[in-house]
Amino acid sequence: MDTPKHLNALRAFEATARHLSFSDAAKELNVTSAAVGQLVRSLEDFLGVTLFHRQTSGRHRLKLTVLGETMLPDIQVGFEYLSNGIKKVKVKNISKKLTVAISPTFATKWLLPRIENFQKAYPDIEICFDTDLKPVDFQSHGVDIAVRYGAGVWAGLVAEKLMGEDIFPVCSPSFYDLNQDKLLNLKKLVELPLIHCLALDSHSGFTTWDKWLNENQIRYTSHSGFKINNSAAVLQLAKDGLGIALARSVIAQDDIRAGNLIRLFPEIECRSKLDYYVVYREECRSEPKLVAFRNWLIQEIETE
Repeated sequence: MDTPKHLNALRAFEATARHLSFSDAAKELNVTSAAVGQLVRSLEDFLGVTLFHRQTSGRHRLKLTVLGETMLPDIQVGFEYLSNGIKKVKVKNISKKLTVAISPTFATKWLLPRIENFQKAYPDIEICFDTDLKPVDFQSHGVDIAVRYGAGVWAGLVAEKLMGEDIFPVCSPSFYDLNQDKLLNLKKLVELPLIHCLALDSHSGFTTWDKWLNENQIRYTSHSGFKINNSAAVLQLAKDGLGIALARSVIAQDDIRAGNLIRLFPEIECRSKLDYYVVYREECRSEPKLVAFRNWLIQEIETE
């Protein structure tokens, strides 16, 4: 008798012994009564003993023999050990899954281009990204760690600052070539199409075009251009040559390095009032997978 069939026969015996019924055992095992009976008979043939008395009448037509009763407890203990072993493997596997909550923009423009470095360093950790923009409860949503953009205060969570960023205008090389005369004069900037980002509420401290222009004493009354509630899409419109975007350095840096965007008026400094934070629950602080991801983030930022 090969091992898989042997295990199936033992499982059929154990279920039948508990129910004293082939049909009830079959329901539990999701097979036919005939299949259960055949498996039990194959086990009896293999052992060379009779495990059940088959009765022709009565509520329970099966009754364990003395040998069957002697064998049953050890079989049940054996299956309990197998079940516990499988549970341990499942728990270990789950513990290697790391759910990271991030915004779609941060994922696309910063994290995903670098995540291969993490996978090479920690191949056993499976990362699952949650890019829902709505605030989530870490415990109920199964979130282990998050990267959030804000003022650094989230109720019930530990927030460690990862990096700040600068805010500055950008445009595509082609747009710059066509409008170079105006782009060399800060006062004439407002004569060109401006791309407005509505991804964050202005009350959050997010730097908008209105705020940036006001801080640089530039009067601005026209609202021509594009308005969109996705920071990555704002940069894409700028890359496509459709106007000037007010970029956030963290999400624009790769496009600037690649030559897809040009930073305008680099002499003007504007520090964002919002920063990037790594966020997690205090009780999870020492979890190895969380520590690994947190430390990797910090290392990546330090090597930028």
